[in-house]
Amino acid sequence: MKLRIDLEIESPKEWVEAVIGDFDSFLADHADCERKASSMALSLVAKYPNRVEILPELIETAVEELEHFRDVYAIMERRGIPLNHEIRQDPYVAFLIEKCRTGRNERFLDRLLIASVVESRGAERFRLVYENLEDKELKEFYHRLWASEAKHGEIFIKMALNYFDEKEVFDRLKDWSVIEKESLEALPIRAALH
Repeated sequence: MKLRIDLEIESPKEWVEAVIGDFDSFLADHADCERKASSMALSLVAKYPNRVEILPELIETAVEELEHFRDVYAIMERRGIPLNHEIRQDPYVAFLIEKCRTGRNERFLDRLLIASVVESRGAERFRLVYENLEDKELKEFYHRLWASEAKHGEIFIKMALNYFDEKEVFDRLKDWSVIEKESLEALPIRAALH
């Protein structure tokens, strides 16, 4: 059984050009995204402590995302890039969260699947960054992240399958694929992960 989403569209070459053209801004945004990803995994632990089957994976994901933040920050330090004082709302994630259903179980499923979508898009974009960078150290770093994000995208679907019927999970994942496409098409291109 495939445990990942099929993204409806690929990131445009204009996005890659924006990132490569302003890589310092991309790194600062990337650091923010890693901090938020770690917090999101921990917030699921806080909101759903009774979902014991997935707590170890959520905690492990939070730790991995925090390690990614540490690694991005180390690159930023070497390049003299300051950490953003304020973590701004990500318009891409905000667009997705707005589409969440409100029932407790429906929202729980949607939050897991949104996490899968975001991680899957992150994997696709880290691959594009890796393919377009010339700096060897940065290429190696983004190659590692590409694999990690792809794994995280699968983990959240696996988590959902602990509690929901396979058909329900994959039908809703198809919905999220379309919603995610709408989000990308609606938002401006910028030197940011999303």
